Amino acid sequence: MIEEAVLGRVLSAALVGGGEFSEVFAEDRRGTTAVFDDGRIEQLSSGRDRGAGVRVIAGDTTGYAHTSDLSEAGLLAAAEAAGAAARHGGGGANVVALERRPTTHPSTVEVLPDDVPKARKVELLRRADDAARSAGGAVSQVSARYGDSRRRILVANSDGLLTSDDQVRTLFSVGVVATGDTGMQTGRQSVGHTIGFELFDRYPVEDLAERAARRAVTKLAARPAPSGEMPVVIGAGGGGVLFHEACGHGLEADLVAKGASVYRDRVGEQVASPLVTLVDDGTVADEWGCFGIDDEGSPARRNVLIEDGVLTDYMWDHTRARREGRPRSGNGRRQSYQHLPMVRMTNTFLLNGTDDPDDIVAGTDQGIYVAQLGGGSVNTATGDFVFGMWEAYLIEDGEITEPLREGNLIGNGPAVLLDIEALGDDFAMGSPGTCGKDGQGVPVGDGVPTLRVRSLTVGGTAA
Repeated sequence: MIEEAVLGRVLSAALVGGGEFSEVFAEDRRGTTAVFDDGRIEQLSSGRDRGAGVRVIAGDTTGYAHTSDLSEAGLLAAAEAAGAAARHGGGGANVVALERRPTTHPSTVEVLPDDVPKARKVELLRRADDAARSAGGAVSQVSARYGDSRRRILVANSDGLLTSDDQVRTLFSVGVVATGDTGMQTGRQSVGHTIGFELFDRYPVEDLAERAARRAVTKLAARPAPSGEMPVVIGAGGGGVLFHEACGHGLEADLVAKGASVYRDRVGEQVASPLVTLVDDGTVADEWGCFGIDDEGSPARRNVLIEDGVLTDYMWDHTRARREGRPRSGNGRRQSYQHLPMVRMTNTFLLNGTDDPDDIVAGTDQGIYVAQLGGGSVNTATGDFVFGMWEAYLIEDGEITEPLREGNLIGNGPAVLLDIEALGDDFAMGSPGTCGKDGQGVPVGDGVPTLRVRSLTVGGTAA
């Protein structure tokens, strides 16, 4: 995107005036979105966005400027603006010598979505609509969405780093509404990976649509969820978002430094059940939070955050790692070239246990089985959370019985980690997600094996 000689001059110019560190982040992103709703195409669009951001750090001050002009003049203007914002005194000139570093991306793309005609993408939506409606007359509405993106990034900094990455993502989701005597119920199913159009050879859209429709239709016969504290079994892949939100954010070094995390100053302490090992790993091939380098040029890494219940480390970006004299963990991420990087998760998950999933259910006299959690919110300073249950069932006398209407799980992240009393050997990743933080969204993955929490508060509507 930008010549190496130009990058060197821009980085040098950014340091004039006393900067200690300068960085250029360039991005070229293009993608396609198609939406099929209630039997017709509602949206079919393609777009492209190119630009670069220049960051300058001087002491505790950071200056940042971005531009869509990738000429040398445009980049120098951004460097001057960022340097002025970070100016801390000093002066003089700095010469930056760049050394290109190769990047190995964990995923392999076989068919670039850009090379696939839009008509084939629309046909996927029609097929999903037909498959969902075949579930019966109770299906009253179907919405299907296709999305692909290709994001090429380049990172250069005054430490001499020059590296790049090419990130391809392909996504498909189906939402179904079923209508019956109890009103309307919904079902959802999605799949997304850092691969190309070959996604649909691995995951037929008909299967996704049928699963979404089955969920919606099944919930028409569901009873209201109970209320109160009780054991909760979370199915494989279905509850990773709980741990992403309820404890993952609390392990991000910027929130720890601000005192906005319940895990501050707790490295080396027992913070979870000895069954729990929590990992954040951007190297997991094909998963939604996978990449070759983060948005500061650090290679993706596998980071063990909690091991056998003991807090071992936090996630780090360049700024915090540099300040603390720590190695980077590959967690510096940004939504686009218009944003500063911050500490973010990648693929966050609990490792397998040794219990048989069927035995976990059989060992639960009365409780709730959650097959799929929905969205939620968490207070990272306290760990308190609320999550919706998109698909859940009663457990009675050790058996999964009646489906439940949507309710909430209410609890506290640190307490949940300590209350995990069984962990299955059937690990699975969940649906692709977008994590929001400080107004920025980035793609992330999460996963869990089947597990049982000793007690959670269920917020249902049953009397």
